[in-house]
Parts: sequence; structure tokens; C-alpha cells
Amino acid sequence: MKLAFSTNAYLHYSFPEAVRRIASLGYGGVEVMADVPHAWPAFLLDEQKRALREALAKNHLAISNINGFMMHAINDPRQRYWHPSWIEPDPHYRRIRVEHTKRCLTLARELGAACITTEPGGPVEPGASWSKALKLFVEEIKPVAEHAEKEGVLLLVEPEPGLLLETMDQFLEFRQLLDSPSVGLNFDIGHAFCVGDDPATTIPRLAEHIRHIHLEDIAVTRVHQHLVPGDGAIDFPATLRAIQSIDYRGWVTIELYPYIENPDEAARRGRHYIQGILAAL
Repeated sequence: MKLAFSTNAYLHYSFPEAVRRIASLGYGGVEVMADVPHAWPAFLLDEQKRALREALAKNHLAISNINGFMMHAINDPRQRYWHPSWIEPDPHYRRIRVEHTKRCLTLARELGAACITTEPGGPVEPGASWSKALKLFVEEIKPVAEHAEKEGVLLLVEPEPGLLLETMDQFLEFRQLLDSPSVGLNFDIGHAFCVGDDPATTIPRLAEHIRHIHLEDIAVTRVHQHLVPGDGAIDFPATLRAIQSIDYRGWVTIELYPYIENPDEAARRGRHYIQGILAAL
């Protein structure tokens, strides 16, 4: 099982320093945050892209995924990750998400990444119809899926609590409306646990769609707050066995963005805990 760590925990560090630290902790891969301060694609010069590639090569790190979900650069006062979303009431605002995702796909090709992740629609407006929001999401993402196919990069949707697609059944409903070979699933183990989708039984059920995996722990309350693996209530031996059972050969990225004050410690503990379970299995 290939373990990576996401740079979104290293907001206080430059990209070269973040990957140096991640490599020093024993990871073989890194998830690149396509956002400030690391790789906001809208204004990356060729020399900056070259610097990203050089930092990865120097530290012998592969890219597990390009995270196109977060948008700190926009700094929307409502929520700095989710907005602008795919289903904003204002079509001009939706366009920001669309164009950002296209740029992420192009950046992934330029850096040699196989996939990017994006949000599952966004928050549904109070009083709005869920089914209409789903149809809007599908219409907005269709041209982006075409761009993904053109770039030869996978566009992975990541269900999340509180957004349009929360559960895996909702993801499957979305896929029935969007039949694209370039669209897949980023299975976030913690998110699934939050909404009652037991990872150990849900992973085999969604195996044909899973192209990348996010890993973090969640408290027994199932409140959506990323914890270091081992600090919460997820049954990781059963979950990792499920991943092995589907013969998954891709990356598993530990994502601990709340730990920006001490990302090294979180990354170290998370890897140690998961590697211990893998060794036992």
C-alpha cells in the first residue's frame, strides 16, 4: 500500500520545505494542494512549475493526487474550502470553480499527476431542491470531465458531510447521470464514517469507482473533524483489509489539514500507526 501525505497541513511552509519534511518522515508520495501557498494554478509561471518538479525530484517523491478541492486563494467569507462551489446560485461565481478545476487538470498533466480531486457539488442552498442541485452539478461538471479526458487526467469527486453528495449512494446516483471514463471517486475514509457508510463494507461496494483514497480518523461522535489515525473510532484494521481485498494499487493519502501548527508530528504519528497495522496484516 503506497502512503502519501497532503501538503494542506503545511500552510506555514513553502512547497519545497513541505515536501522535504514529508520525505524525511518516510512517505513515498505527496498530495499537492492546488492553492496558496503551494500551487495556485491560475498564476503559476513556468519557472514556478519547474521549481515544483525539482522539489519533488530532489526528495524522491511521487504525486499521489492534486487537491483541487480547497480554494483559500478566493478567501470567500462563507467558507474558504467550499466556495465558490459547483452549484452557486450565481452562474458567474460557479464559473470560478469550473475554470479553477480545468486549470488543476492541466497542472496535473504538466506535473505528471494521474488525478485531481474536487468537491461533491458544494453546499445546497437552504430551501433548495436536492435533485435540482444534483442536475446543476452534473451540467456544470460535464465540460470539465471532457477537459479531463483531453488532458489524460482523472477527475475524482470526493463526497463530504454537509455538501451535495454526502453518502456513497448519492455518489452512485451522480454517476448514473454522468457516464464519463474520466470521472472517478476519491474515497475519503473519515467522510464515509461521518455519514454512516462503514468504510470496511463500503469500499468493496464502490471498488470499481475508487481511484484514490484519503485517510484520517474521526471521533466516535462522527463529527467531521480530521484526527490523526489512531486518535478516533475508525476500525482501521478492518478498513485496510477491505482496501487490500479489492486489490487496490493506488495511493492512500493521509490528510490532516487541521494540524497546521505541528504537521510533522501529525504526519509522523499517522504513518507510524498505519504502518503498524499494515505490518500486522
